[in-house]
Amino acid sequence: MIPETAPKEDVYLASAEFCKTSHVPSFDKYKELYVKSVENPDEFWGDIAKDFFWKTKHNGEFLSYNFDVTKGEIFIKFMEGATTNICYNLLDRNVHEKNLGNKVAFYWEGNEPGDELTVTYRELLQKVCQFANVLKSQGVKKGDRVSIYMPMVVELVVAMLACVRIGAVHSIVFAGFSAESLCERIMDSECSLLITADGFYRGDKLINLKLLADDALQKCKDKGFSVKRCIMLKHLSKDAEEGSQSPPAKRSCPDLQDNQTGRVKKRRPVPKVPWNPDVDQCWHTLVKGVSDQCEPEWCESEDPLFILYTSGSTGKPKGVLHTVSGYMLYTAATFRLVFDYQPEDVFWCTADIGWITGHSYITYGPLANGATSVLFEGLPTYPDVGRMWEIVDKYRVTKFYTAPTAIRLLMKYGNEPVQKYKRDSLKVLGTVGEPINPEAWQWYHSVVGDKRCPIVDTFWQTETGGHVLTPLPAATPTKPGSATFPFFGVVPAILNESGEELEGPSDGYLVFKQPWPGIMRTVYGNQQRFETTYFKKFPGYYVTGDGCRRDKDGYYWITGRIDDMLNVSGHLLSTAEVESALVEHENVAEAAVVGCPHPVKGESLYCFVTLTEGVSYGRGLETELRNIVREKIGAIATPDYIQNAPGLPKTRSGKIMRRVLRKIACGERELGDISTLADSSVVDHLFQNRCCTA
Repeated sequence: MIPETAPKEDVYLASAEFCKTSHVPSFDKYKELYVKSVENPDEFWGDIAKDFFWKTKHNGEFLSYNFDVTKGEIFIKFMEGATTNICYNLLDRNVHEKNLGNKVAFYWEGNEPGDELTVTYRELLQKVCQFANVLKSQGVKKGDRVSIYMPMVVELVVAMLACVRIGAVHSIVFAGFSAESLCERIMDSECSLLITADGFYRGDKLINLKLLADDALQKCKDKGFSVKRCIMLKHLSKDAEEGSQSPPAKRSCPDLQDNQTGRVKKRRPVPKVPWNPDVDQCWHTLVKGVSDQCEPEWCESEDPLFILYTSGSTGKPKGVLHTVSGYMLYTAATFRLVFDYQPEDVFWCTADIGWITGHSYITYGPLANGATSVLFEGLPTYPDVGRMWEIVDKYRVTKFYTAPTAIRLLMKYGNEPVQKYKRDSLKVLGTVGEPINPEAWQWYHSVVGDKRCPIVDTFWQTETGGHVLTPLPAATPTKPGSATFPFFGVVPAILNESGEELEGPSDGYLVFKQPWPGIMRTVYGNQQRFETTYFKKFPGYYVTGDGCRRDKDGYYWITGRIDDMLNVSGHLLSTAEVESALVEHENVAEAAVVGCPHPVKGESLYCFVTLTEGVSYGRGLETELRNIVREKIGAIATPDYIQNAPGLPKTRSGKIMRRVLRKIACGERELGDISTLADSSVVDHLFQNRCCTA
């Protein structure tokens, strides 16, 4: 599986100086540790566990599991019998045992340049304990689910860790999702309380989050599920009273000029905040006078930690459930080794905490290592396209982790906006969310990293909890676009359609043969869906749903989703979910959604809609269809192209040939075998009327 020696040609190597201080300084050391992690996982993970606090030690097997549905229920159990608390390990341990109380945990950088906040580990611990006491006063207890719908503010981290401290299960919903999506997730996880904010800005655009949250709670109520309490953070309306329908006068003062940068810092209007005194409570009011001491709830290793929803091919999102000990150790280990974390580092992951990347590599992984991180609320192009590099210089960022989408976006503006900043603090660059194309990799390496920073191109999923295929910066010779080799404890394989393992250079289904500590444990409330989605197709393996190629040197290359999923700007979207939203329009009889390449987002949504009899297609209808998708799912799912399709290419049995639709969307005339089409004339008509995607 792992080659005896790494290739030395057509690869990129870290400098000898970088390797001297690295945790895994060579390919030989990587191979040695990898063999240990696979053949003796008890010892390998046991050594990592020694750095953490355990109220009680584990007893029995370190790791037990069943991946074969033909042998009974699928299960993964890790460190059974051990009890701990992740919040204690992330905060108390660092403050009281490692003497890091005065170390910066987060530099918060707001949407507007100049909006900033510094929070130390001691301050973060106090804030978390205080809010944990608030949650307890609201009746939240161990095992209860709490939904969090917030922008990228420090209080989002406080809310999630406060849940963890008392053993409650957080379910964070990305603040870009619609009210309908929030409602669906609240109901599925049966959340007892919602935490949100008044609103936030994405660049120039105001997002009235409280209005969306209220809409979601009303939708829940209409469907027979009632959330009794909603806690709202005053993020923009800090000086407004509860129930105020107008912004405070203070916010309407003139724009201010930043003396350092010369930029004008705008005073933006705050949102009108709807207020229901029977449900709504103000975060700031609740925490006043509350004790900042809170004893942690000691949890079993396999107790639930959080639920995070990811799109499913059926259209209904899956509530991925992660548990306490395994996730803690895996995110801690992957953060430390993949980014080669050193105590003086400043780490910046540009993801949103509403996605798994933000869970694992903004909150849990960095804090478990006592790291200093940047928490960024804004956009990479606001107020100008140099914002990210300005922040890198401002905080002396050493390890930088972003998405290929952002890299491709910034490439469009050329080298000058990057090179006007020093960036001399950078040591490691990382990518996440989707495979990075070699051209973007080369620009990232040569322009952003000045040809001196190793790039870690990480492959993983919401379900895996952390990196599963990834370079290690000092140890792995990298190839642009390849996720290279497995992380410790991960055993990949490539299968053909018959489920046979392929050796050597090959293409097929990417699967994993045994669990690692951070793997998901189930789909919340639906064990059957967990087993069917990930283990039924190939019994004995975890099925990723991704295609993969292994080259002659043993390197792994992710080739994209095999099921009906799209990867848009690094975020997984279900084609079925978008189709379901489109056909809710009274004038749409049928819809089919496929992906086609996009120079920035990776994939774009191309929608074919068949209208009901007598309805004409026009701009007005197209706008309505885009709006309904935005309302049902969120802005990220807004279709790029919508084509009127009086007929769809179907087999004689009525199955839509999506392969053909993908070719049409991309303008490719070589369709392959279409002998099973019931009516081949449909294809010509669709080509004649296709939207231009060039």
